[in-house]
Amino acid sequence: MDLQRLMSLTRQAIDKYHMIESGDHIAVGISGGKDSLTLLYALHGLKRFYPNPFQLSAITVDLGLGNLNLAPIQELCGQLSIPYTVIPTEIGSILFEARKESNPCSLCAKMRKGALNEKAKALGCNKIAYAHHREDLIETMLMSLIYEGRFHAFSPVTYLDRMDLTVIRPLMLVPEADVIGFQKKYSLPVCKNPCPVDGHTKREYVKNLTRQLEKENPGVKSRLFRAILEGGIQSWPQL
Repeated sequence: MDLQRLMSLTRQAIDKYHMIESGDHIAVGISGGKDSLTLLYALHGLKRFYPNPFQLSAITVDLGLGNLNLAPIQELCGQLSIPYTVIPTEIGSILFEARKESNPCSLCAKMRKGALNEKAKALGCNKIAYAHHREDLIETMLMSLIYEGRFHAFSPVTYLDRMDLTVIRPLMLVPEADVIGFQKKYSLPVCKNPCPVDGHTKREYVKNLTRQLEKENPGVKSRLFRAILEGGIQSWPQL
């Protein structure tokens, strides 16, 4: 996938769900993975001609697990003229040493989001962009069905009233395969995830399940995604 195609799909989601307004200052959460770096490229590209002018800042929450080389991302943000902030934390040691969590993902996500939200507010941002793509929505919906017994997926736009921040997901229409293709085409400086449970989570199980379903029933991912878009999920914006 080239940059033009990426920006086209990103703009479709932004326009459909009214994600960006004039004067927005958007914090892009950068994990170091392919998804967040692809989002950074997409928003940087759109910023040049989008009718609603907006600012970008990039933020990484460092879990303190070590082996996270952020220098290439720092360099990329410099090339794109996007301010980049790294938040040092001890989340890793809290989860794996102090609490010895066997299923740390939920608490980790909560702590990461808290650190990201606070820094975004401190930088004057009013919105935070997460890099969830199409498969992320599908997997979240299946996890909700399997483990909670309800039909749900995270919303394209979510207002956090306690923080007075709005979360947006501009990559929601982009298939993961296209993100992978973009990463390879543009040689994005992806950082390896140092988390010790990476690849051994319920989400990874559902990701593999989704791949198997697609292999056995070609087109099933597209149908599942359409069900999400047309399913009238209660927390979603009413268009």
